[in-house]
Amino acid sequence: MLKAWLKEKYCKPGNVYIGVAHRLDRPVSGVVLFAKTSKALPRLNEMFWVGEVKKTYWAIVKNCPPAEEGELVNWLVRNEKQNKSYAYDTERPDSKKAILHYKVIARSDNYYLLEIDLKTGRHHQIRCQLAKMGCLIKGDLKYGADRLNKDGGISLHASSAEFIHPVSKVPVKIVASVPDDNLWKGISEGL
Repeated sequence: MLKAWLKEKYCKPGNVYIGVAHRLDRPVSGVVLFAKTSKALPRLNEMFWVGEVKKTYWAIVKNCPPAEEGELVNWLVRNEKQNKSYAYDTERPDSKKAILHYKVIARSDNYYLLEIDLKTGRHHQIRCQLAKMGCLIKGDLKYGADRLNKDGGISLHASSAEFIHPVSKVPVKIVASVPDDNLWKGISEGL
């Protein structure tokens, strides 16, 4: 669909190039970043690798975190058979250090909206670290939530990505609207 849209928008003859620079887990909503040229893709990949792309996520969680704002530092071990990661407080064999910053930015009667700034990018990092903290993401059965969301997704949203364009060098900020869901709309109203 994206290739067809680009072909029409830019009246491109022949094939259209699309490279995936940033993806999301299937049940997550929000910003996904693609490169339109084979030259831009490795540059974007490098920018993600060295931390030049600021990604902001929002998560709706059931339990209030121990503090309104904080940094989580854990060591994650990935279990490929289960497609799941486990968080530990100390380094383990085959573990990778995972760091994120969270802040409570809104609340409803039953839920809390956290803004998450990823410092590292590990497999299921946000899901795993928030679960370890006792703040299960709504609908995330894999990491301990008690029930599924109606749409089968989880309440984790890649709300924005900011970076310097790898070719034009112009600052870029991409913002994704929250899912069309009453809880998302209600809890994020006014942000």
